[in-house]
Formats: sequence, C-alpha cells, structure tokens
Amino acid sequence: MPKLDPGALEELHQVESELDTRWPETKIAPSLERIAALVDLIADPHRAYPVLQVAGTNGKSSTTRMIDALLTRVGLRTGRFTSPHLQLVTERISLDNAPISPERYVEVFRDLEPYIAMVDAKSDVRMSKFEVLTAMAFAAFADAPVDAAVVEVGLGGSWDATNVADARIAVVCPIGIDHVDYLGSDIVGIAREKAGIIKPGSIAVIAEQSPDVMTELLRRCTEVDATVARQGSEFGVINRHVAVGGQVIELQGLGGVYDDIFLPMHGAHQAANASLALAAVEAFFGAGTERQLDVDAIREAFATLQVPGRLERVRMSPSVFVDAAHNPHGAAALAAALDDEFGFRKLVGVLGIMGDKDVAGILTALEPAFAELVVTANSSPRSMSPDLLAEAAIEVFGPDRVHVEQRLDNAIDTAVRLAEEVDDPREPIAGGGVVVTGSVVTAGETRALFGKDPA
Repeated sequence: MPKLDPGALEELHQVESELDTRWPETKIAPSLERIAALVDLIADPHRAYPVLQVAGTNGKSSTTRMIDALLTRVGLRTGRFTSPHLQLVTERISLDNAPISPERYVEVFRDLEPYIAMVDAKSDVRMSKFEVLTAMAFAAFADAPVDAAVVEVGLGGSWDATNVADARIAVVCPIGIDHVDYLGSDIVGIAREKAGIIKPGSIAVIAEQSPDVMTELLRRCTEVDATVARQGSEFGVINRHVAVGGQVIELQGLGGVYDDIFLPMHGAHQAANASLALAAVEAFFGAGTERQLDVDAIREAFATLQVPGRLERVRMSPSVFVDAAHNPHGAAALAAALDDEFGFRKLVGVLGIMGDKDVAGILTALEPAFAELVVTANSSPRSMSPDLLAEAAIEVFGPDRVHVEQRLDNAIDTAVRLAEEVDDPREPIAGGGVVVTGSVVTAGETRALFGKDPA
C-alpha cells in the first residue's frame, strides 16, 4: 500500500470530525426519505450500475469481499461498500477491490456537501453519518464508473440507507439477534426487517437459517415475486478439509460443482460464506443448471482473497490472531474454528467489547476455547470498562482464569506471556496462541498495533 500523505490524512480527519457531529451509525430511523432526497439531487448514482446487496447478522463483510473478489476476477470493474471499517474509513468505499484514497474520499464528500446541506435544511433531523457515507459510495461508484456494486447493509435492512437501491441480487447471510436496542429481540421481526432488501423481480440468495427465519424470508420472496436460491438446497458446501493457511473446499454451485478451491480463511462458517458468495455471482451472471462459471477463475479469486480481521494471523511464535466477532453467533463460529482447525496446547483470549452487546452470550460462547482470558478496552466510548467486563467474565470463566488490563497493548503483552507459559519444564515452549476479539474496533486497533496497513 502506498504511503499515506500526511496532508491528505489531515483533511480526511477533518471530514470525519464533521461527519461525527451527525447521528452515529448505531442509530437509525424508519425512513429512507433523507437518503432518497439526496440521491435524487445528485442524479441517482445508485441506478447507474447493477447492485448486489448483502444483509444478515454475521458474515456480511466476508461475503461482500468474496463477491467482490469473484466479480473482479471474471473481469468486471467493481465498487464495494462495507461497514464498519477496521482502521481507516476509506476502507468502506473500494474500487477494483482496493480502498479509495484519502484524497478521493475528501473530494467526494466536498462534492456532495452542498446537496447534503439542502437535505438537512428541509428535514427536522439532519442526515446521519451512515446516510452520507452511503451516498458518497454511490457517487464514487458512478464516477468511476463501475460495472457492478457490492453493497453491505449497515444495520437491519428495510430502513437501512443502502436500501434506497433496488438490488438485482439480494444476499441474506445467517440471521441472529444483535443490535437489540434498534432491531429488538424477536428473531422473526429481525428477519422481517432484513428481508426488506429483497425487491420485486430480484434473486434472493439465502444462507441456511432457522426454520422461523427461513419462513419469513420465503414469505417476502413470494410477496414480491423474487426468485429463490437456498443454501443447503440449490447450493452449498459439499466438502472441506483443513489445509496450511486455510482450507480446501468443494462447492455445489447453481451451475455445477466447483472443486479443489483453496480458501485462505479458517472455519466452516467461512466455507459457508464462500458458497453463498459463489451462488450470488452465479445468479448475477444468470448461471444455472446448464451454465457454470470458469472454475479456474473461481479458484484464483478465492486463493488470493484477503479478508482482514477474520481469524487473521498477525504474529508468529506465539501465534497471535485477530477476529472481529462481536456477538454470540460470531463468537461461537470463532470458537468452533479454533477447536476444529488448531491444536494449540494453550490458547489465551484477549477480549475488548462494546457495552451494549450481549456480553454474557459472547463470554459463554468463547469459554470452551480459551484456557485464560485477558479483558481490556478499546478506544471507543461505547467500550465496556475492563473492570465491569472482568466481573462478567469471572461469572463464566471463574476468577483464576481472568486477568484485567486497562490498555489493549498491555493486554496483548500479558496474553503473549501467558501463552508462552508451560506447567511442565520438559515440554518445549511452543504451542501457545493468542486470539484478540470482541469488537471490530478491537480488531482494527490490534491490526494497527502489529503494523498492518488498512485493507
């Protein structure tokens, strides 16, 4: 990655400071009026290209990046919109599978600024930060121009700003309970909200779901006359086995079988995400029982895939991994991947989590995976204090397995030291590992501590 210009970064931070005066991204209102008004003023950039939209509770960012990689490999120019970012906000708006530059980010915002002001002036509520970012992405993609845009839903579905677009392909990742303050705790209600991305005449590519959730999604498909492709029925994972640096998978696609695919990611959940992404791309190109995408291109796309912050190794000896799991479903997938694919003699967790999450659920999911746990905090004002997190952790792990560090860097140092300890001096000091998790912010700050560039 080219070295970032300090002047450009200063302008970027200035824009971010301005955007941070608006509603935060964790706050939504049931209305698309403001985002619709803004895109209307700037000539509807979201209608200049076909859109693949990705919703769900877990796996959205990974699946979005996989779709982007596949489309790029088969020769399309793509735009990608994801959230939140790990390290630098420019990660959210990507062209050709790479983040836009800070200079371009600032330029797009300044171009839209007068129109944003016009919308603000006509509304009792100013545009939210996420609404502005969504419009910026749509505008950047139209200016490029792109052949297709892969757009990740921010929060929910029906009332998410990205839903102003009419996606040709609606991808629904696994749905669980998260963001209870805004989406509620009724899983069927959450499914109904997320099903709003399925539009009339679109193709819905749906991950495996609980029966109640699947019923709600299929109800929406029937209501709007959308075509359905279901994981586990029309497509899915045929086989997978662990390999050095990831796994080798065999996928049943909509158009045939794709074998001998190396996926440089860990966990059965990532294999499932890969099958979901492949089916979405097949649906986009109209692949079916008599037409298959180029298998070599699919292999190349997956083999070169980069998804930062998803069980990503950032150090060797002892191994340190970073994972952005931030709810019980994601934590359970992380724990399963660690159990299935790694043989660490001692694994130590570092946990920095937001106070509005299901803390007990996350801790319970992670408990079988970690011999010891170091609790800490990240820089977000929403971060739970280490002392309060320790109280909750002790309820699940017991007092002897929980350690407290107020700073993330100190927490990682403590975890590394604990991972290197052995009870039997005759054993080699090897086989220990550290996993830093609990939040996208925690994952991003850990990547920065280990010198990883934004990606």
